Formats: sequence, structure tokens, C-alpha cells
Amino acid sequence: MKYDFITIGGACEDLSIFTDEGVLMDNPKDAVKQKLLGFEYGAKVKVKKFLSTPGGGADNTAVALARLGFKVAILAALGDDERGRKIVRSLRKEGVDTGFIEVVKNEESGFSSGIVGRDNEHIFFPVRGANEKLKISQVDLRRLKKTKWLYLTSLSGNWQPELKKIFSIKGVKIAWNPGGLQISAGMKTVAPYLPKTEMLMVNESEARALVFSNPKFKHQKKSFFNNNRALAKAIQLEGPKLVVITMGKAGALAYDGKKFYRQPIVKPKKYVNTIGVGDAFGSTFVAGLELFNGKIKPALKLAAKNSSAVVAAYGAQTGLLRRKDLL
Repeated sequence: MKYDFITIGGACEDLSIFTDEGVLMDNPKDAVKQKLLGFEYGAKVKVKKFLSTPGGGADNTAVALARLGFKVAILAALGDDERGRKIVRSLRKEGVDTGFIEVVKNEESGFSSGIVGRDNEHIFFPVRGANEKLKISQVDLRRLKKTKWLYLTSLSGNWQPELKKIFSIKGVKIAWNPGGLQISAGMKTVAPYLPKTEMLMVNESEARALVFSNPKFKHQKKSFFNNNRALAKAIQLEGPKLVVITMGKAGALAYDGKKFYRQPIVKPKKYVNTIGVGDAFGSTFVAGLELFNGKIKPALKLAAKNSSAVVAAYGAQTGLLRRKDLL
């Protein structure tokens, strides 16, 4: 096989605004949106820092895997503009094969504007741009067979036909970190693909929303939706071989249908960033499954260590470790 991993999904520029002016609020009336970040209406908000960095799920995971010494390609869509060319240059510098990237004329490359709050949690406002035009061609389908793993991240635009094409590919393992559009489409839409998923990774909020959308569990009490073990079981019953739920500072939980694995965070040297931490965790975890012959516990530890390095540096990719440093 030519590649160890091919990542699929978004590539963009992240524009991050750091401010301490936001107020984090509980939202107990909503089982899904339990935390809100608010600002004074009409105020001029003081900004501590502004950064422009590479981003997007497929981009972040491709770089993480390339730094870990794997042969990696990326399938994403960019505009025929300077932002797109800048993204390609950055990927090539990291050793990622960009030959699968689609350049869409008369479209701008995607970018995402984000607010990073006092506790380094974030809200992002993505402008999908060319990402919405990603199409999986017959040529792509043949190319995508030339890998051990497909690492699938957020899809946008008319994504459902493309998702169906990706899961039609046989003979490769699929790791899936679904995006907001896939989660909001609900369990009925994503369920047909879960039995073909080697590893499904979601955060707590996404797990809650996905399970809540399943009619089997919709009438459960709020305590059920705050129980990550119950959520992991509910998702795994739909077919994925392995379910991973990331829980922020509480670490991560993995479930293989038989056993739960709990991974605490590795305390970072400093705590300045949460952008791209999920991408770092998921991609490093799957890399760990490759390195440790499918063993979940050491793969989780590896993922936690790389995530800690990302937390300690600004931007989604700056802190990502290389294999010699991680091991």
C-alpha cells in the first residue's frame, strides 16, 4: 500500500481572537447545549492576541500523522487563491502528499474565525468556502484504496452522497471524527455507516446530541445524557468497533463493546490553547493503534501526551510532536 493514512475533510486558515472578556454560563434547560459563552451587548471587547494558523480537520490530522513518521496524503478542496496556496505550501513542508487536493475555481479557500475565552475554550465561526465543493470522484475512489486507514473528519456542502462513497470503499480501516453537520443530521443518518467504522470519536457534547437523536434513548432522564459510559454504550450498540469520547480536562473514555478504558489528561507545561486538541487526540490515538498492534491503553496514553503538547502552544499544529519526542 502506498499510504498509511489518507485524511479527508476540511483544510482552512484559522483566525483566532483571544480575549478574557467573555462570560461562561450554565444552560441547564438544554440537555445538549449545557454551556454558553456570552459578551456584553454593544460592548467593544478587549483583545489579548490575534493569530493566523493552518487548520481544518483533515489538515490538522494529516500534519499530526506525518510528524509521527507515517506516509500521509490529504483529500480536501481549496480555492484558487493565495490562502489555498499558503495551505498547500504548509502541508508540503510537513511532508504531506497534496496530490489529491481539489482546487475549485471561483471559490475562496475556507477560513474560520474563532473566539478563545479566559479558560482557553473556544467558539469558531467557519466559512466553509471551497470545502463545501469537495467531491469524491471515481479516480479518488481508486486512490483511496491505496492506504491502510482513512481518517474522516468534518464534511460540509452536499456531504451525504460523498459520505456514502467513502464508506463504499472496501479493504481499508475507517476512523471517523464526524463534524457538526453529521452530528446534527442525527443517528438515523449516520447509523448505516457505523458498522463499517473502526473507530468513532466524538466529544461529550456531540455524544449527547447523537444519542439524544436516537429514538431508543430520547426519553431518558438528563442524568443518562450526563453519563459518558452510558453514551459510549449507546453509540457502540449501533456498530462501531471502538468508541472514543473526549472530555476536555477530564480526559477521554474509550469503549470496545466489552471494556471501558479511561485516560486522564497529561498535564501540559502551560495551558494556552484548545484549538485542534481533538484532532491531535484522535489522529494520535489511531497512530497508536498502528504502533501498538491495536492495543487501546498505550494508544490512549500516546494521544493524551500529544494533546498536552498542543495545549501548550498557540494554534492547532504548532505543538504537535514528532515520533521520537512522543515515544
